[in-house]
Amino acid sequence: MTALSLAPLLAALAIVPGLAHAQAAAKLREAEQILAPLVESYGVSGAESPVRETVRRLLRGWARTQTDSAGNLWLTMGRGEPTVVFVAHLDEIGFRVTAVRDDGTLDAEAVGGLFPTLWEGQPALVHTGSASVPAVFVPHDSTAPPLAPEADPAVRIDAGTAGRAATEALGIRVGHTVTGYKRYVRLLGARATGRSFDDRVGSAALVLAARRLNPARLRHTVIFIWSVREEIGLEGARAAATALGLRPARVHAIDTFVSADSPLERPTFAVAPLGRGPVARALDHSSVTPPAYVDSLAGLARAHGIPLQIGTTNGGNDGSVFAEWGVPDVPIGWPLRYSHSPVEVADLRDVAGLADLVLAAAAGW
Repeated sequence: MTALSLAPLLAALAIVPGLAHAQAAAKLREAEQILAPLVESYGVSGAESPVRETVRRLLRGWARTQTDSAGNLWLTMGRGEPTVVFVAHLDEIGFRVTAVRDDGTLDAEAVGGLFPTLWEGQPALVHTGSASVPAVFVPHDSTAPPLAPEADPAVRIDAGTAGRAATEALGIRVGHTVTGYKRYVRLLGARATGRSFDDRVGSAALVLAARRLNPARLRHTVIFIWSVREEIGLEGARAAATALGLRPARVHAIDTFVSADSPLERPTFAVAPLGRGPVARALDHSSVTPPAYVDSLAGLARAHGIPLQIGTTNGGNDGSVFAEWGVPDVPIGWPLRYSHSPVEVADLRDVAGLADLVLAAAAGW
């Protein structure tokens, strides 16, 4: 090959790093465009409808979804066996009104596992189904005796009214859900923060993978499920598992990996640094992934150039209820800081990598 004929090749090779950077930046932008509206949708366990509608809106026009009687959103693609299931949950932690006091303030209980004190003295929204009513989480009485460490502090909410009748006139009733205000905020580099990254990141990854899949080229059946009421006992996933029975060959729960990559944690358990890719959840409180599946998933990630971490963490996952039907659970997570707080922190590179891995596992594993 002459020097003259080499010139175009060398020029092409010179732009590859810039091209790769542009492609990576485009993936981060797309991940953010999907994740942000999901984070800013409100959906405490049992009231996920707004989030479900956001997912439906973000999917491609060809996607024909169905909502089952439990409230789960299903997208079935391809045909034939084996059937592979991916499930991410729509709901988030929050509060539920338990009483309206004579002075107009509200008593509320936690929905899902959280520390209510993290919300004290912050703006609140009471979701009535037809409106979101501004309110505040009442600060704890600093003159009261200290609570025992195991005590569950009472949550009080003030909508600014002067009595029960005025509060009820706003449409607020016992059973309505309460959240803090939510806003997706970009931090330095690829980091971002917001409430309900758990599990809007998983939900976003399924949306991103579905947008890139070509159903006509699938060689088997793939089912994406956006489940409900995960935070209060995996209820939506249990309904889906019962509906599918023995049919799935495996299930992938796409959910948070609660990481010790945080200034607040000891780095002796569950360390999965943010920005280094999705995580194979080899072990958690609800399931043990068969080692052969962990190895196979790692091989799939390598073949597609997707960074993958492997770790053990706390918590459970939706896929564990499929085990009752003998379906292998191969959960895939993404590292998160400050789980179940108002300021969860994630890395968009992990979101994009998670979507890539879901796509690879759906189309070619």
